[in-house]
Amino acid sequence: MNHLYESLPTFAQNMACTWAGYVRARDRFSRHFYRMLREWQQTEMAPIESLLIYQRNRLDAMVRHAQETVPRYRELKGPSKEPDARRAIQETLAGIPILDKATYRDHFEEFLSTNIPAGRIRRSQTSGTTGTALPLAYTPEAIAEEYAAVWRMRARCGIGLRDRHLTFGGQVIVPFSQSGPPFWRENLYGRQTLFSVHHMTPRNLQLYVDEIFKQKAAYIMSYPSSLHLVARAMLETGRTLPAGRLKAIFTSSESLLAFQREAIEEAFSTRIWDRYGTSEFAVSMTACSEGLLHVDMEYCVVEVEVEEENEDYVRGPLLVTGLSNNATPFLRYRIGDIGTRLKGQCRCGRPGDVYLDVDGRNEDYVVTPDGRFIGRLDHIFKEQAEILEAQILQDSPESIEIIFVPSAEFNHTSEEALLREVRKRMGDQMHIDLKRVHSIPRERNGKFRAVKSRVGRLAL
Repeated sequence: MNHLYESLPTFAQNMACTWAGYVRARDRFSRHFYRMLREWQQTEMAPIESLLIYQRNRLDAMVRHAQETVPRYRELKGPSKEPDARRAIQETLAGIPILDKATYRDHFEEFLSTNIPAGRIRRSQTSGTTGTALPLAYTPEAIAEEYAAVWRMRARCGIGLRDRHLTFGGQVIVPFSQSGPPFWRENLYGRQTLFSVHHMTPRNLQLYVDEIFKQKAAYIMSYPSSLHLVARAMLETGRTLPAGRLKAIFTSSESLLAFQREAIEEAFSTRIWDRYGTSEFAVSMTACSEGLLHVDMEYCVVEVEVEEENEDYVRGPLLVTGLSNNATPFLRYRIGDIGTRLKGQCRCGRPGDVYLDVDGRNEDYVVTPDGRFIGRLDHIFKEQAEILEAQILQDSPESIEIIFVPSAEFNHTSEEALLREVRKRMGDQMHIDLKRVHSIPRERNGKFRAVKSRVGRLAL
C-alpha cells in the first residue's frame, strides 16, 4: 500500500479500489475471454478423444512458438508426428527438458518470446511457496484464458459475471494502523466488497460477521485460511447463514484442508468449489460436484513425477505445461507442488485427469500483539528479488524472526524494503529479527513451510 492511498479517507480508498477493479476487468473480460469461455464450455464434456486432439494442437503450437521465438528453446525438438493424440502428447513432452524455478529465475530474459511487442506484455512477480520472487511476463490473452477457465467453473454454479460478491484476499486495502471498522473496501465497478485479512482479531471478526450478514452477495472468493477464521467466529456464536443466501464459495491460492472445508460449509450453508492455479499462468484445475480437481485440458498439460503408486492413484511432484502464455512459455515446469492423480474416471462424468488433492501452501498464521491472525504472508516477499528464499518463525505474539537466503545483490536498501513490507501487514508493535542463512531446512516430507508459528498453528 503506498502512502498516498493510505492517507486517503475511506470513501476515496473505495474509489481507488473501484478504479483498480475497472482496470483489471479490461484485461480479464476482453473479447478473447468471451470467445474462449464459449468455446471451452462446449469442450468441457466432450469425448476424451476430442479433448486430447484439442490439447495436442495447442501443445504443438506452443512448442513451435517456443522453438521460433524463445532464445532458451531454440534447440527444442519439434512436436511429435505420431497420429494418436495421447501418444503424440507424451512423445512431445518427453523431448522437452524439465524446467525448475531456479533456472527460470536466473535466466529469465532467455525465456521471453522475442516476437511479442513490449507494449503487449504485462510484468509482475510472484512470491511462490518458498518466498522466492520470480519475475513474470504474460499477455492479455493469457489473463483472459485463465479467467475463462475460472468462469467456466463458476457458471456451472449459476454465477453470473455481474453478481455481487465478497473477497478475502491478500491485498492490503485497509491501513494496518486502522483500529476501527470498516475493515473492508468497495469495488463499485466490479460489485465487489474486499475484506482485509490483516485485521482479524477475535473482536473484529464479529464485525466481519455482521457485515457479511448485511451483504446481499451471490458468492465469496477467499483464501481458505482467512474464511476459516470467519467461519469459526460464526460457529462459536451460533450465527450461520441461512441456506440459499450464497450460491457458492470459491477458494484458491492455498491448499483447502478438510477441517477448513467442514467449518466453512457449515457456517455459510453452501458448497466450496476449489481451484488450483498459479501466477505463472501454467496450470489450472477446477473442482467438480464430487469435490475433486479436474485438469483444465484446454489450458494446460499436467504430469506427475511418480514417487508413490498403488491401484487407485499415483502421487508425486507436478510438472506443468501451460498452453496460454506465449510471452514466457512454461514447458514441463516443476511447480513445487505435489499432487495425487486418481487412476479411475470421476463420477461427475467429466473426462480427463482428476486429482484427489494438490499440496501447496500449508502454513500457520502469524499472531500479532493485538491478537490478529494473519495468513498468506508470502506477499511480503513478492517484490524482494534480492531474497532467494525466506521463512517466518514465531514463538510469541510479540516477535517474529525472518530467516532468509540473500542474493549477492542484497544490501541495506533491500533490508529496509523488506521491513517496510512486514510493517504494512503486522504494524509497528511487533519486534522483527532478520537473520541471513545459507539455506532453510525442509520438513520431513521434503516440503517447504513459509510460516512456522507456535502461537498460530494452522489447525487452531
